[in-house]
Amino acid sequence: MRVHTRFFASARDAVGTRELDLEVPADTTAGALLDRLISDYPKLAGHAKTLRMAVNEAYTDLSHPLNEGDEVALIPPVSGG
Repeated sequence: MRVHTRFFASARDAVGTRELDLEVPADTTAGALLDRLISDYPKLAGHAKTLRMAVNEAYTDLSHPLNEGDEVALIPPVSGG
């Protein structure tokens, strides 16, 4: 199945692009997708513990199952004043 992945801030810098369309197995979870992305883009590993994941614009946990056409966003912590 195909999912659309978006990267923000330091996650975008680590991957080198804002968006990717990926083919993943039908039983993929958000966590399995993150593992694959870390494998494909090792610089992302340094951010993995602090990243939040959103599926279709809703924050979710790593056990969330993905579906065909989902949009997955990797969002690092935001700070500011």
